[in-house]
Amino acid sequence: MGLSVNRLAWRLFEKLEENPDYYGVKVGKSPSGATIIDAGIEVEGGFEAGRVITEICMGGCGKARIGSSKYGDLEFPSIFVYTDHPVIATLGSQYAGWQIKEGNYFAIGSGPARALAQKPREICEEIGYKDTCSRGIVVLETDKFPHDELLARLAKDCRITCGDLGIILTPTASLAGAVQVSGRIVETGIHKLRKLGLSPNVIKHAWGSAPIPPVHPKFKQAMARSNDAILYGGTAAYSVAYDDENKLAHIIEKASSKSSREYGKPFLQIFKDAGFDFYKIDPNLFSPAVIMINNENTGNAFSNGELNPAVLKKSFSM
Repeated sequence: MGLSVNRLAWRLFEKLEENPDYYGVKVGKSPSGATIIDAGIEVEGGFEAGRVITEICMGGCGKARIGSSKYGDLEFPSIFVYTDHPVIATLGSQYAGWQIKEGNYFAIGSGPARALAQKPREICEEIGYKDTCSRGIVVLETDKFPHDELLARLAKDCRITCGDLGIILTPTASLAGAVQVSGRIVETGIHKLRKLGLSPNVIKHAWGSAPIPPVHPKFKQAMARSNDAILYGGTAAYSVAYDDENKLAHIIEKASSKSSREYGKPFLQIFKDAGFDFYKIDPNLFSPAVIMINNENTGNAFSNGELNPAVLKKSFSM
């Protein structure tokens, strides 16, 4: 039958649904019957909610743990994720590549329902993965509740009923939101490696870690801190099976965030300099601070980049 990211993730979704007080979430039903879990808009959310949501985003094909790590003379809570199914967990589920717009509502969707709706189709076709589960989960990074017209469209795109649709809301300016963004460390690195020419299908195992930034009540500052956590504090490592080691060495040279011409400034400053237009930011910036690759075919290991505690310190105080 193969892996079903929605079937695996639904078990985790039920943990939140059955224990809302423990996880600091709020569970509700839309008029159309969709189950909506608020993880930070009208409730507190927290570390545990963010950890479980990270695993849901990975389609139940990865694990997340929260601990503490040092970055220079700083110490922050950090998330550690790992997966033996990195391509399905990240590009097949976690990748925030579903642009959702209905009327005046806009959000970026991620999570296992992407594999039902095949969004974006080119990535789903590249990795050759499609889920056929009768239930689906969409994670929305938003501070607004979706309206019923949007939910109906999402269910239609996923070819399921509204009653079988689960929605998780994770505001950027919330602790659960910050946790699940830092939990995208492995996905961020895979996306960069793919852009540099490495087929994601050669990646066999992966792990990553990143600091969880302090919560900021304003969206722009919270978003900037979340980006900096990965760009200057994130480490991602991959095991691959690859024949062309010269090409692998060339790819790793450009893989980390340090390869960007805009590297070295807090993301909020970079965003301001770009006129608050994401499309004017050098795309090479969006990568972990450190990327490591182990080629299982030869046993050789490659590494690029470095942690930058100085920029983290500046970012987390802006």
